[in-house]
Amino acid sequence: MDFNDIQNAWKNEQTENVVLPNNLEKIQSANTPLDQIRKNLKKEFIYQVISIVLIGLIPLLLHFPAKGIVLFYLLFSLFTAVCVYYFVKFYLFYKRLSTIALTTKDNLYETYFDIRLNMELYKTFGFALTPFLILYLIGLFYYQLSKIPNFFADGFTNYQLVGLFSVVVFCMLFMGIALEWWVHRFYGKYAKEIRKVIDELKEE
Repeated sequence: MDFNDIQNAWKNEQTENVVLPNNLEKIQSANTPLDQIRKNLKKEFIYQVISIVLIGLIPLLLHFPAKGIVLFYLLFSLFTAVCVYYFVKFYLFYKRLSTIALTTKDNLYETYFDIRLNMELYKTFGFALTPFLILYLIGLFYYQLSKIPNFFADGFTNYQLVGLFSVVVFCMLFMGIALEWWVHRFYGKYAKEIRKVIDELKEE
């Protein structure tokens, strides 16, 4: 193959992924929201670990009876196992964000969809913890109310069952609303900024 053949082959190569200088600046402008997502992930990991430790101390702080402590820590071990599973997922996501280089459109697309996927994973994580939250609250209420003389003397009354059902419904609604707000506040708005860069590149 002579020089002319090499030159013709070079001209015939696809140039879809070649980034022009003006586009490169736009792509790299997505680094700012990406950095913010990394910071939020790191902070949240620390906060959640602290929260798990504090939850684990509840029986000792409230002086649960021996049977209550065993039941609590049985539930707490399952709770912790779920948390660890999702923490591993989020850690791997954090590592990917830390090593990604936004130099091409393909990198930007992949990063954006990875962020969106992990936002949905975060919501799943929250809903996976909702049953534990409900059981913890029911157990805590029962323990505190059982200290009142004759409160459960006749078993659960209709009013108590309605109250219990109301607590369950409130917890589910609260978790749903709180998760949507939290994900949007700490990740969603930055994902939108990256999406805006992608849309600007499409228009050119």
